[in-house]
Amino acid sequence: MTITKSVTFIAKDGYEDKMKELLSAMVVPSKAEEGCLFYEIFQYENEPKRFMAVETWENEKALDGHKTSAHYKIYKSSYEPFCDDKYSDELEVLK
Repeated sequence: MTITKSVTFIAKDGYEDKMKELLSAMVVPSKAEEGCLFYEIFQYENEPKRFMAVETWENEKALDGHKTSAHYKIYKSSYEPFCDDKYSDELEVLK
């Protein structure tokens, strides 16, 4: 069963460019991972401090693999000083 998530990040004032840099660095390596079906980062045009990652993984094993990747570890250890808030939601594709 596929897993689709949205992860929202709110950058601290003045750190929008740093958040953009950190999150953008995740796109290419994540898309190259086995089991990645979709992975994109969005920045809200009307609220530039807000970013959203939308990702779809083939299954739990693929998502777990993502969470142990080198690029994920770099992001995980780097984003907090620049981020005011972060939350995620599981999404269901409507048919």
